Amino acid sequence: MKLENVTQKFEKLYSQVSMTKFLEKKGLSGEIPFFICAYNPVQETEVTKEIQRLHSRLKQEGINALNVNLYDLMIRLLEKRNLLQKVMQTEVTMDKSKLFNSLQNVLDPERHLIPEIELMIQEDADQNGLPSQMVMISGVGAVFPYIRSHTILNNLQNAIKDRPMLLFFPGIYDGHQLNLFGKMKDDNYYRAFNIEHYNSEE
Repeated sequence: MKLENVTQKFEKLYSQVSMTKFLEKKGLSGEIPFFICAYNPVQETEVTKEIQRLHSRLKQEGINALNVNLYDLMIRLLEKRNLLQKVMQTEVTMDKSKLFNSLQNVLDPERHLIPEIELMIQEDADQNGLPSQMVMISGVGAVFPYIRSHTILNNLQNAIKDRPMLLFFPGIYDGHQLNLFGKMKDDNYYRAFNIEHYNSEE
């Protein structure tokens, strides 16, 4: 995967997602408003900083964007069920397959993960007085393999369809396949737009 000028990438991204056309889901031909911003995982640190900067800039412009970090969400779910300390204590000695199965049960998308994101959307609306205009999802690489990006996307289709959703993906997305880290085929996913190809001009 090629290295990118991350600052320039996010300047363009800011221009795209701050436009009325994007926020009002125009020009999508009836498709769900899901977008993927792929990036080289080697540049994770730079991208993380730019995501926070993007979130702040949108807020300054009066655009309420909910930023969901999947790693933070995973910790939140474990804490809610009083499992975080137990997992941390047993991680070193527990069989990896048992740990994987245990975490997958806690992080089941349909029963736990998506309802928690829906709760975050509601809490954000209560806090800000208005519902978020878009949702940003990051931390995909940090939660692999316990949470898979295609599983998140498939389950979010019913939870988030009234506002744009932008997922930051450390790998390659060609409009058909999600290739995590540029090395692992996560799964096919056809319903998201590659944000690089989205024309946000009015």
